[in-house]
Amino acid sequence: MEAKSINMVIAVLSGKGGTGKTLVSVNLASAADESAYVDCDVEEPNGHLFFKPEGVQETAVSVLIPELNDQRCDGCRACVDFCRFHALAFINNKPLVFDEVCHSCGGCILVCPKKALTEKEKIIGKVQKGKSDQVTTYTGILHIGEASGVPIIQRLLSKERVDENKLTIVDGPPGSACMAMESIKDADYCVLVAEPTLFGVHNLDMVYQLVKLFQKPFGVILNKCLEDENPAETFCIENHIRILGRIPFDTNLGSLHSNAKIAVREKAFYWEMFSALLDTIREEVPHETARYS
Repeated sequence: MEAKSINMVIAVLSGKGGTGKTLVSVNLASAADESAYVDCDVEEPNGHLFFKPEGVQETAVSVLIPELNDQRCDGCRACVDFCRFHALAFINNKPLVFDEVCHSCGGCILVCPKKALTEKEKIIGKVQKGKSDQVTTYTGILHIGEASGVPIIQRLLSKERVDENKLTIVDGPPGSACMAMESIKDADYCVLVAEPTLFGVHNLDMVYQLVKLFQKPFGVILNKCLEDENPAETFCIENHIRILGRIPFDTNLGSLHSNAKIAVREKAFYWEMFSALLDTIREEVPHETARYS
């Protein structure tokens, strides 16, 4: 018997890398009868190592940045004064463009009275689409040295790229900065993964504050649970946070994961564990979404 597919977007978050975010993401996606897995950790994607997708299609992702025509520029500084990101500097009576800082807003081009600035494409990374059994995989890869992966995440989560008729599991970037924000903007529900340590509480609080800021319905999965006191569980109880489930500290599960194997495809016990978690989330989403609507 297979877990039923659900038509929703679930974003999985954690305050840092190594908490178990990818473990939860790939196994939830694999526990569904049909799903899409979207790896938004574009600085260091690793979901594809587990799924090993076939028939991979690759598309470059580019942004538009300003390019100066020296012959038209009269040195009026309008573009430099306009840019709030300091992506333009006035040197030798001409604006100098810093590609790495540019946010591609196009404002400098609009304010230039001489039309001395035009836009050119700059490739910053790529997205890959493949298939692994019943899971359609989407992977974003940011080129080394690029400042922001937000445009890649926007491409990954665009409506024409993600199949809306499937359960979509978004493996978000660690932390709570801009890329994590972008990865949850259209999520129906957020799953926060936490470790049973005081440091884990600090990281949990980071993403807890983020989902509250975005008014997203959410719940917590406690990972690596031991019989000892769990500070992350205490944090959830004190803040009235829904605990979706507990994953025990399990050397067999850790061994499978460290060898890039998907636990639910290896042993029935893990399939039952993550299918139960998926069912819990499926039951939670309509109730929680109603609260935030």
